[in-house]
Amino acid sequence: MAAKRDKGFTLIEILIALVVLGILMSIALPGYNSQVTRSRRSDCMGVMLGFAQAMEKHRAVNYTYQGAADGGDDTGPPASTLHPDQCPIEGTALYNLTIEEATATEFTLEADPVGAQDGDGALSINELGQRFWDKDDDGFEASENTWSTD
Repeated sequence: MAAKRDKGFTLIEILIALVVLGILMSIALPGYNSQVTRSRRSDCMGVMLGFAQAMEKHRAVNYTYQGAADGGDDTGPPASTLHPDQCPIEGTALYNLTIEEATATEFTLEADPVGAQDGDGALSINELGQRFWDKDDDGFEASENTWSTD
């Protein structure tokens, strides 16, 4: 009479499956996190374009970029009537938006990463539409004169 074999998985089979799953996760998770970071940055780029348009509207009404910041200042967070001060516009802030410079004829806007996005590098746009992304988070350089989701 043949011995009856129990049905099911052995401990070794389960451990091998867990090891394979762990290897797959270690390969996939960094790519996923990188994609989430790029997606958040891309969303903020769109918000920054809206912020730049709000600055142009402010200039059309006031004949200057000055006074667009909170409290009528020239620098700092935007006035609440001009534009929200964060990306995304609602929910948890991933970037804080500020007016870095505002004169009668020029402005520079900046989005500084915070929270889950911290360390990704700031985004900047000016009145000429020039866009900068501080990829290495060490200050804007001439080679960083583009918005990229790399």
